Amino acid sequence: MQLRRIREGFRKKPQKAVHSRDARAGAELVIMTGMSGSGKASALKAFEDLGFYCVDNLPVELIPRFAELAVQSAEIRRTALVVDVREGSKLDQLPGILKSVKRLIPTKVVYLEASDASLLRRFSETRRPHPLGADAPVRAALQEERRHLKPIRAIADLVIDTSKFNVHELRAHVTEQFKQQATGKNILVSCVSFGFRHGVPEDADLVFDVRFLPNPHFVPEFRPLSGRDARVAKYIRSFPQSREFIKRISELLVYLLPHYISEGKSYLTISFGCTGGQHRSVMIAEDVSKALRKAGYRVKVVHRDSPK
Repeated sequence: MQLRRIREGFRKKPQKAVHSRDARAGAELVIMTGMSGSGKASALKAFEDLGFYCVDNLPVELIPRFAELAVQSAEIRRTALVVDVREGSKLDQLPGILKSVKRLIPTKVVYLEASDASLLRRFSETRRPHPLGADAPVRAALQEERRHLKPIRAIADLVIDTSKFNVHELRAHVTEQFKQQATGKNILVSCVSFGFRHGVPEDADLVFDVRFLPNPHFVPEFRPLSGRDARVAKYIRSFPQSREFIKRISELLVYLLPHYISEGKSYLTISFGCTGGQHRSVMIAEDVSKALRKAGYRVKVVHRDSPK
């Protein structure tokens, strides 16, 4: 019903509007763009859940008219649009259109991207053709798409790299970014435990070596257990260097995270490694994650090599 009214609004002859401060109050437009396969459809669902009126693949020449309707209507004050490479050459008009639209309504451009490896995997899993053509190799199409979108990425207000997000994490991240009372702590932190004998995680942003801590592996009763066991955790915490390390690392991360956020980081992977990835790294990852949650951050814990 709402979409029908908007289409009717497009067909009506535009009226000269006076955009008062009262008319603009509370109005908000999000224009989402970015790479094919980066998760724009999932992100749009998150906007919908937040109460935004959402339109996918709106022709760019209709964006100014849509902005007019958003300012004038009491029903669609918060709006989110997706425009991307499906527009073809008309997408080149977007930077110019944005200049006029931003005079009408507070507007934020959100650009979603991901690494080539992530995008190639997603296209392989979904078996969907790339919008630039089913005949061309996907890798070549992605390179052409990045070239085409480069000017738009340069003017984006927010760039989200979705390489490390699954669908649920992406929607949670968008929700955190755009809910009306944002906390300012809009980053997803992943605390990962691992064993050095199995290799350092390739996607780690920060790596901490905890092999200097006493090893429960050499206590026979603890050997078959993991660092999540209360007895093992108590044993590791019984050493002053363990408690001091957890305190100092937690304080360091609480200090660093706002700076990562200010640089546009949306996902941070912090890895803790011990020899086998069963005891010390597991316990440390659990305790540090608790400290970061207490500080107000969204944290998930991954034990890559535990259990054996």
